[in-house]
Amino acid sequence: MILRPRPEPVPEGSNRFAPGALVRHKRYGYRGVVAAVDLCCEADDKWYLSNQTQPPREQPWYHVLVHGGAHATYAAESNLEPELAPAPIVHPLVGALFSGFDGERYERNDTPWPPA
Repeated sequence: MILRPRPEPVPEGSNRFAPGALVRHKRYGYRGVVAAVDLCCEADDKWYLSNQTQPPREQPWYHVLVHGGAHATYAAESNLEPELAPAPIVHPLVGALFSGFDGERYERNDTPWPPA
């Protein structure tokens, strides 16, 4: 196990995407909706090192509900871009975490992440 100091968090408000934003993963091409934001990577070293890539931890990381699936991913901001063709996301947690869709983004409700 590699021990390292905890990264300094990105200042509040520095994240590019907010909960409800539609995003697309640059490398894997999936689209989804941001459910929650961590200002730096909160995953443990074992999880982080098991990934095929290790984007810098000292940037915002996003919990993304993946369209057409029942899972969420944890993606670094550098791996995401805005979805240029907004459309509803089909995922079983959308109705639990969001109160509506305005055609471009979802409105996040007060349900905590991760949902119980």
